[in-house]
Amino acid sequence: MRITESKAKGRLRRAAVVAVGSLALVASGGFAANADPTHENSNNNNSRKLRTAVSPESVMGHLGALNDIAAANGGTRASGTEGYKASVDYLVENLRAAGYDPELQAFEFPFYAELSPAVLAKTAPTAADYSEDDYETMTFSASGDVTATVSAVDTDGTAGSSDSGCQAGDFAGFTAGSIALIQRGSCTFAQKATNAENAGASAVIIFNSGTEGATEVVNGTLGAPAVTIPVLGASHAVGNDLLGDGVEARVKVDTISETRVTWNVFAETASGNPDNVVMVGGHLDGVLAGAGINDNGTGSAAILSVAEAMQKVKTDNKVRFAWWGAEELGLLGAEHYVADLAAKGELDEVGLYLNFDMIGSPNYGRFVYDGDNSAFPVGPGAAEGPEGSGEIEQDFHDYFASQGLASGETAFSGRSDYGPFIAEGIPAGGLFTGAEGIKTEEQAALFGGQAGVAYDKCYHAACDDLSNVNVQAIDEMSDAVAHLTLTYSMSTFDVNGEGEAVKGKGKKKEKFTGNPLGGGTDSGGGLHPEHGHELAVK
Repeated sequence: MRITESKAKGRLRRAAVVAVGSLALVASGGFAANADPTHENSNNNNSRKLRTAVSPESVMGHLGALNDIAAANGGTRASGTEGYKASVDYLVENLRAAGYDPELQAFEFPFYAELSPAVLAKTAPTAADYSEDDYETMTFSASGDVTATVSAVDTDGTAGSSDSGCQAGDFAGFTAGSIALIQRGSCTFAQKATNAENAGASAVIIFNSGTEGATEVVNGTLGAPAVTIPVLGASHAVGNDLLGDGVEARVKVDTISETRVTWNVFAETASGNPDNVVMVGGHLDGVLAGAGINDNGTGSAAILSVAEAMQKVKTDNKVRFAWWGAEELGLLGAEHYVADLAAKGELDEVGLYLNFDMIGSPNYGRFVYDGDNSAFPVGPGAAEGPEGSGEIEQDFHDYFASQGLASGETAFSGRSDYGPFIAEGIPAGGLFTGAEGIKTEEQAALFGGQAGVAYDKCYHAACDDLSNVNVQAIDEMSDAVAHLTLTYSMSTFDVNGEGEAVKGKGKKKEKFTGNPLGGGTDSGGGLHPEHGHELAVK
């Protein structure tokens, strides 16, 4: 279903620290209906029973299981690994036990892992070992250990953007078996490396352009498993040092770069309007470096707990719970799903999407995605929230205020799994407790925790295990997940105009003025920058 009416734009909002507001909530089935659906009594039986069932013990139990799965599988739950497969099996087992009929959606994706540090050294005419800060393996480089003559490709090392290696003709006279030395610029790294391989190169070194701000090591990606030879990025200085007659070098790369299969997992309620589906999702995979417990075992475990508790609730809208694969490689699972829905003409069936990615950060903040772009205007780092997203944002703020909890905002950047949904105009929102960003004094005063310290000092690191979560954050955020999931399972009228307006929602809300976090324009919630990934073009 697509938006037919919305109260979200221009809707009055209220200061985050005021614990007053109104949110309609009507339930049936497993939770008794309450005559007072307003947020002034947000502890009504409907929400209270669900939030009690979605206890911190329940969520932490699932997190403990995911931590054990990682420990038994090389310390990781990344897509393409046995740890991810075991995580999927765990989800399926628990969903079936709760009474669901879970579905798996398989898709192929480019898998990459660097197994040991790369080596780059000049071996002739004089030997030189370069610092590891001067070169980097290109993501999706193939493996290889090559010692050969270095041949410059249409470059003399002069500073400036270069089309070196962008045309097959640049390799005229290139000696097969040589290491191709190519300057950065004009076309993708993959195009340069592919042309070099086609010319018979045994390895490729792409060095930086040398212009201001572009002298350090090139840290780039080939975008996919595109070549079968090793490819390194290097600094401008190293590139110039490898120029000249009679230069030989050693290039050693030890990687896995191949296409693998992974899965999205879905489970949905038996009841509810199938033409106005409320989707609740988060990514199940972590990075290769660690167990991925805060990122994003926390969101995955909370959604599983909510699904278990809601299995017997008779909903007015169908709720579809989703756990995404390969998010850490560029939102690939969510992108695949949304593209598949679009191809089948079923996007209009999705009424809204809620995303929960990292909701247990040790030094946490209560951040809500800025769906109406009031704190983070549309521009670099802030995507436009489709109509209705501002209403979702407001409802999260209302819930926290009803509990006497301050809440802030984080940019609607599109860098988590809601990105493909908002790109199709589907209203979305969700929660985030912070990644590698640093908590400010103002945020520490509002949320507690330690100012001057990262929200999650183990973000994308080996130490992101069960010890890297804050149980209080899990309790507060999973309650919000439960409350809003139940709310929208009964009515999405104020988000997208579908269904019936809920009694008690007619009165205006006081304005939410933005974050009381130092100027009201920056929550410091972080933009999940690691989801941007390396650039293939420079």
